Amino acid sequence: MKKISDFTVVGKQSWRRAACLRLKCDDKLPEIRGGQFVHVRVDGGQQTYLRRPISIHDVDYQNNTIDLLIQEKHEGTKILCGLPVGSKVNLVYPLGNGFTMPENDDEILLVGGGIGIAPLLYFAKTIKENRNKKVSFLLGGRSSDDLILLERFREVGEVLITTNDGSLGECGFVTQHSLWNMKKINKIYACGPMPMMKAVAKVAREKDIWCEVSLENQMACGIGACLCCVENTTEGNVCVCKEGPVFNINRLLW
Repeated sequence: MKKISDFTVVGKQSWRRAACLRLKCDDKLPEIRGGQFVHVRVDGGQQTYLRRPISIHDVDYQNNTIDLLIQEKHEGTKILCGLPVGSKVNLVYPLGNGFTMPENDDEILLVGGGIGIAPLLYFAKTIKENRNKKVSFLLGGRSSDDLILLERFREVGEVLITTNDGSLGECGFVTQHSLWNMKKINKIYACGPMPMMKAVAKVAREKDIWCEVSLENQMACGIGACLCCVENTTEGNVCVCKEGPVFNINRLLW
């Protein structure tokens, strides 16, 4: 069930060009699936009349809060990253289709690159709650500075890391990590930069592993009306905001 609600910023962590906002709502939160997103109204900017799509990083139903992990890119996300505690934020949520819940005996791997780690935490928590089993994360960045909130991921599962410069974890890309030759995997969930997701999809196809990815196409409306987030698939052009953002790689023409 989609809702439009006002939230209050009740907590915040900041890094260079990124922030994690904890937002609290007076209304009861609807059911949210890992991989879904919110559309945030950005107030106070000269070029921010369109809402911004942000992945849902974490959900706390007991305290009625949603966490959003935001990377500062342009004016809209810069304003959001700069919001102080006590600010009001209006959200349309939850939007899109989330990740597919794995079966109990699946050996799964959650792969994230940069700020693409955002939707993986809450999804991993829902897996753990349903299966009572920790998951494995493979998280990549250009350097150790790009990898944040690792302690939150370690609370949920095993965390494996790659960095391009070798400053943390194994040196290289996520597709070059040694786990691919050491660990049995039959389901992959990925989110991050497009080149990374395409590389993960290539590995999944080569190894015949089922795989879903969360696309980050630009989304202006969030409901499939404006057509700016269209992706060409095996079924023709579809709106990522409505049909996705999560897709099985077999639907994508990569």
